[in-house]
Amino acid sequence: MKIVVFVSKEGFTEKQKSTLSGLGEVIFTEERKELPLDRLLEIAKSADIIAPDPDVFGGFEKAKSPLTKVIESLPNLKGVCLSTTSFGWVDLDYCKKRNLPVSNVPGYSRESVAEHALALLLNVAKRILVLDRKTQKGTYKLEMGFELKGKILGIIGLGNIGSRVAELGLGIGMKVIAYNRTPITKEGVEIKSMDEVLSQSDAISLHTTHEDKNKHMIGKEQIAKMKQGIVVVNTVDRDLVDEEAMAGAVKSGKVYGYAYEGEDLIHTPLAGIENAVGIKAFAWYTKEALENLHQIWTDNIIALAKGTPQNRII
Repeated sequence: MKIVVFVSKEGFTEKQKSTLSGLGEVIFTEERKELPLDRLLEIAKSADIIAPDPDVFGGFEKAKSPLTKVIESLPNLKGVCLSTTSFGWVDLDYCKKRNLPVSNVPGYSRESVAEHALALLLNVAKRILVLDRKTQKGTYKLEMGFELKGKILGIIGLGNIGSRVAELGLGIGMKVIAYNRTPITKEGVEIKSMDEVLSQSDAISLHTTHEDKNKHMIGKEQIAKMKQGIVVVNTVDRDLVDEEAMAGAVKSGKVYGYAYEGEDLIHTPLAGIENAVGIKAFAWYTKEALENLHQIWTDNIIALAKGTPQNRII
């Protein structure tokens, strides 16, 4: 059996590497960086299992096409083990047609991403990053932020990470309401409709799944329902938000501030808008989260090799 893991082996423990090597031939890439398609195809040749990371395929925003081409080139492929919780960068329809199981790594970065979302919420409310950038340019001026205690935090997507953000919000004295696509309960959180969360929240944190059907779930119509001066944080997928509509809302003051992560922070209508805080995606990048990731990822590969795939998306 040939297993191709599309990252370097550095993040794996000796025990994990030894266990994987016991399954057959295991190939790692030398670095965690984007590779050209011909190199990806060369590395993957004759693979029975592939374990892709989006960075090696060009990042979340570009990975779907090259990854699909790699999968198409592998007639004996048994399945795909993703290195991420999100799966919007995978052509699941094609994998379904091939009857290929696809697994992700749920929950590995729950604490890291939740803390990151809260940090962004605090940063935007207090204008910390904006004022730091001004200070670095020698243009600092005193600007007024606002307190979050007593305000209403709306969570859209009360899953693994969203539920932890809710706990952190409660911890700093916010009232928390939430919308979830499927029925759910959470202590201390009032479950509302999507429209109620949009209209009642002073701040909103997005924690939905990363998939095509959620594209532009926050657009002009949804923003119009929000309170004047709301804060919005998006650590999931920039496609969840219509950036043209959000740019207009931040400029007008309807949205006090919007924080998001992405690969290309230049070619976007949000670029250059003072309180639209765009950063490269690194919410998951902590020591603890990476240890969790490599263990779950290893376990997924082992399970697939044994014919009993786990943590399946499809």
